[in-house]
Amino acid sequence: MATLTIKESTIKTIIFDFDGTLAKLNIDFYRMREAVGKLILSYGITRDELQTDFVLEMIDSAAAIINQRSPHISKKFFDEANSIIEKIEIEAAENGELFDRTKELLNSLKSLKISCGIITRNCAKAVKIVFPDILSYCPVVVCRDAVNKVKPHPEHLNMALKKLGGSAKHTLMIGDHPLDIKTGRRAGTFTGGVLTGHFQKNDFIEAGADLVLPHAADILNIIK
Repeated sequence: MATLTIKESTIKTIIFDFDGTLAKLNIDFYRMREAVGKLILSYGITRDELQTDFVLEMIDSAAAIINQRSPHISKKFFDEANSIIEKIEIEAAENGELFDRTKELLNSLKSLKISCGIITRNCAKAVKIVFPDILSYCPVVVCRDAVNKVKPHPEHLNMALKKLGGSAKHTLMIGDHPLDIKTGRRAGTFTGGVLTGHFQKNDFIEAGADLVLPHAADILNIIK
């Protein structure tokens, strides 16, 4: 399944996405978009004005429009919108679980002296519900709460690399969404897609992934 164009010896750091990559993806994004869309409409803004279907970007775009009228009202909207998505994320996390080999994967990479980090558009509260002892397995976890610009903006990945002391040219970004591939390419890392989310091999190849794996833990077959 892997389409490898990198040498194993070049990888010193691996950055993972979380939901759909290390943990089962069960967030109801349709419900989330609809709830946020209704809130946005209540502030007199239509979905067409936002030009995006990604929830976090919808919120940012709407907040920017509202801010032109009133910064105070913009903050009120932003807080309400984030409360909506955080509630849905936490509900999903309470019914979520890690993939079977996630802890084995992180422990194995540690024993191989490969630095690991996690970046996610999810909130920190939800991640900790699914993986309470996450910092025992992965020293750097950057949730959306910790950055101004979430992936696919490279700031998200670059913050994790800075905390790890890693360099992009020796890093592999692994995720279950083409956005993860875009993030890695923008930051200058190698990229890998995994088929444990909602996307197929061709989606990752078209996005420019260096390799595609059935599961994140399968990277061990290459690194070892």
